[in-house]
Order: sequence, then C-alpha cells, then structure tokens
Amino acid sequence: LRKTSDPEQEGREAVETLRVLNNNVVLARDEQGQEVILTGRGIGFNCPQGQRVDPALIVRVFVPADGRATEHLAEVLALIGEEVLRAVVIALREVGIEGRESTRPTLAIAVADHVVAALDRAARGISIDYPLGAEARTLYAAEYAQAQRLLAAINARLGPQLDHSEATALTLHLVNASFMSGDLSFTYTMTGVIQQMLAVVRERYGLDVPQQSMSAARFITHVRYLIVRVQQHQQLKGHESTIGKSIRTHHSEATRTALQLATIVELRLGQQLSEDEVSYLALHVARMTMEAESAEV
Repeated sequence: LRKTSDPEQEGREAVETLRVLNNNVVLARDEQGQEVILTGRGIGFNCPQGQRVDPALIVRVFVPADGRATEHLAEVLALIGEEVLRAVVIALREVGIEGRESTRPTLAIAVADHVVAALDRAARGISIDYPLGAEARTLYAAEYAQAQRLLAAINARLGPQLDHSEATALTLHLVNASFMSGDLSFTYTMTGVIQQMLAVVRERYGLDVPQQSMSAARFITHVRYLIVRVQQHQQLKGHESTIGKSIRTHHSEATRTALQLATIVELRLGQQLSEDEVSYLALHVARMTMEAESAEV
C-alpha cells in the first residue's frame, strides 16, 4: 500500500463504496478502478454498497501496491479504531520514521494493531517479557532507538501507558517493514540466523566480537540483506567473479568460516548460497575478526 493523509491530494476524486467495514473504515473503488481503503470518522455511516463516498469525510486513503491484500488490511483497520490509528500515524511522523506521505502504510497498520493489543494488556495489568529483547537492542540498535522514541510518542497520546518492554516489539515491526515483509516470522528467522552466525565466529576464533563495532554492524547489515536476497531468489551470482576469487584466495580461513555460515543459511532457509555470497560473507568475517584482534592487542 501507499498512503496519503491529505484528501486534498488524493481521495477527493469520486470513489464508490464496495464494502463498509464499520463507521470509520470503507473499502472502495476509485475512478481508475483500483481498490482503496478509506478511513475517517463516520465515513461508513449510511453509505451502502455502490454509493459515492462523501469526500469531506475522508481522512486517510490507503492505496494498494506490491500485491498487498487490500480487503484483509481493511479488515485489520476496522478492528483498530480511529483514535489509535491516528495516534500511531502522528507518532510515526513525529519521531521521523514516516513523513507526511507514507510509503509504508502497512507499518502504521501493523504498529497500530500491536498497540491495540498492548493497550488491552496494560489495562488488565498483564506484562510480556519479550524473548528477543537483547537481540533487538544489539542487532537492531538503530531501529531500537527509533522504537523507544516511538513508544514515548504513543504513550504521550494514548492510555494506559505501555511498558518500556514494548520497544522490543516495535523494533521488530520497524525491522520487518524495512524489508516489506508480510509478517514478523521473517524477522524472527533473520534474527536467529544472525545470532547463530555471530556465535560461530566467536567460537571459531575465540573472540569476543563486540556487536557495536563498525565491522560487526556492517556484517549484521550484510546478513540482513543477504537473507532478503535468498528469500527473493536474487542471490549474487557469477561463478567467475574476479572479486570473489580474490577474496577466497586472500582470506582462506575466513572463507572456511563463511562456508559454515552458509550451512546455517541452508538449514534455516532451505537454499544453498552462491559462491559470490560465500565470498562476501568471508570478506565481512575477515574484517570483523581483524578488528576484534586489533582491539585485543
């Protein structure tokens, strides 16, 4: 989806109601014939199928893109409530995660859906000890910092107050959204793979690799996008790659480690890594271990 919060720019055109989800959410068809989700207080009241939607009631327009299931997202939106959705959209914009024109409205929907459940838990005095708290803080430091600011902005607008541990869940949603993945299972898998890889490097070299180091951060980022390439069947390929051969020649020990890491990917994701992918993994391993060894001297 893509979204606009300004009905002066989009949504003022005539749109025909396809389905009313509730008084505040309507599935409609625009003049180009594509399905859109409209939100706004009272937008679905007395608006039967086939009727034109009053443009003055439109607050947000969600437009399908990338094959997203528009009707399913409309159903999720209908369960969220306008107050929570509005608070989340404003909070995302306020902390700089989303601008006025959102390119990832599914993030707003996912976060708002999570916040609804979190508010219910908070009201009942139920807290969750998220198992990936340490991983979120170390593997996804930038997203975790954003999540903390986002949580504070949400708490400033909604009650009861959400616990600081919710920053972990928000972090995973931010990471997931950066890859346009459909659900959090992708992020859970990726987190596990990265942790296993770092454990192999530590054990093989007997090093305490600081995850906040520049080389470790680059390694983590590389693996994140490597996993995306594997999932999308777009691995780096070119068996006669001069760069790949050079890496394998000059970093033979790191290459052996990279082959171990490739086995993790194959076991967890069911795909064998190409020679070039193994070579670039080896390069990052070499950089990471050299930096760690220099720090110990």
